[in-house]
Amino acid sequence: MKFITSDNVQLTYTDEGEGQPIVILTGIGGHKLIWKNQVNFLLDHHYRVINVDARNQGISQRTFKGQRIFKHAQDIHELMTDLNLQDPVLMGNSMGAATFLAYFALYGDQHVKAFIDVDQSPKMLQDQEWAFGFKNLAWDNFPYLIKNDFGKATFHEIDATLYQEIKLLNEQYPYHSDQNQSFLEDHATQDWRDVIVQLKIPYLIIAGKQSPYFDYHFAEVVANFNSHGQFKVIENAGHIVMAEQPEKFNEVLHNFLLTL
Repeated sequence: MKFITSDNVQLTYTDEGEGQPIVILTGIGGHKLIWKNQVNFLLDHHYRVINVDARNQGISQRTFKGQRIFKHAQDIHELMTDLNLQDPVLMGNSMGAATFLAYFALYGDQHVKAFIDVDQSPKMLQDQEWAFGFKNLAWDNFPYLIKNDFGKATFHEIDATLYQEIKLLNEQYPYHSDQNQSFLEDHATQDWRDVIVQLKIPYLIIAGKQSPYFDYHFAEVVANFNSHGQFKVIENAGHIVMAEQPEKFNEVLHNFLLTL
């Protein structure tokens, strides 16, 4: 399906099933297909699943416009408004989770049922009072590290069939990291801790124990920001937790959804 944003950018998404709506966003440069196992699982359990490719990635339109995390949040707000979603659950991996945090900063959480953050620390930059940044990213090395290859995101191999499907999509719809550098920098300089502290909805932080990007201990710290938080750490998983350990991830996801 296609959606045209207020600044005339075409987003691609799927909208399947009936019941409690769940909106899904992928990390930077990713394709929504990476959530294939979760989409199928949620459909089998009678949820409505809206899976979105952000602007400039997946099958969505490439554009120079909107190189800001808040614009991505506006995109998702416009799409959810167009679909007339009632109290959706918002679930994102990496930058996808950060986009939802930007959404809360702009629009609040009063029309959202719950939030699921998959391996995304609320503050990417590490300093003396925050030890859970992205790798060892700090202000003194920011200009250098943010332009480097971040290395392999996974710890455990992704299912071979899904991997090949993603590889084919990457060939058909390549992601141009050099054209999205300013967006990455905008994403990396945000601090969402004050947003999470003020959440009044249930939220779950899921971390990969072997994530090459974030120290998994951040999940417990962030879950304890307020009384609505929970956390789970999944063994033998890196940053792309849902694709590396789909069965365990789906179990954690299902158990959380049953509490809502």
